[in-house]
Amino acid sequence: MTRRYAVRLVAAALALGAVLTSAACFTRNESAPPAAPIAGGAAVLPGPVPDGLALRPAPTDSPRAPAVTGRLTDGSRIAFADLWADRPVVLVFFSSWCTTCAQRQDALSEVARTHRDKVVFVGVATEDKPGDLQRYLRDHRVEYPVVSDEDGGIWRAYAVREPPAVAVVAKGGALLRGWPGGVDASTLDGKLRELVLAP
Repeated sequence: MTRRYAVRLVAAALALGAVLTSAACFTRNESAPPAAPIAGGAAVLPGPVPDGLALRPAPTDSPRAPAVTGRLTDGSRIAFADLWADRPVVLVFFSSWCTTCAQRQDALSEVARTHRDKVVFVGVATEDKPGDLQRYLRDHRVEYPVVSDEDGGIWRAYAVREPPAVAVVAKGGALLRGWPGGVDASTLDGKLRELVLAP
């Protein structure tokens, strides 16, 4: 076997190995399950307003809620005023590292599911790493949009100093009630049932 032939044989073997490796990687990637969608993104924005939704009128002397904008966890922009144009909004201010938030979140998630589409829930998280936030949202089955308030501007607009906190905004933007320190799910559920009139 000549040296030139041996070099060609080695080169051919290396090329074949590269092709087989590429094919194996391609096959593995094709059969791998698709990546989970980003929790708290635009995919969980509310659907159409239910037909016949009847709401109690907001008091005329209520202050206006700050009409802020932010970015959801998937990078989509959201304007709070667009959400409360059609129905009430509940703002849940939290952080993934907050123990009290975690203790109350499962029950809040259930209240959000109970009032789905009649009332919009929006989470506002700050001081969170994306991975920690995603883990929190999945662990607690948070199925509503979540704004990543990286610089804390939305928190400051609502005078939130530490998590948790909850605010209820009426259709049209009147700030109805706020709970610094958060609120238990049964109290919030009762408030929303007063606001959303039964058909």
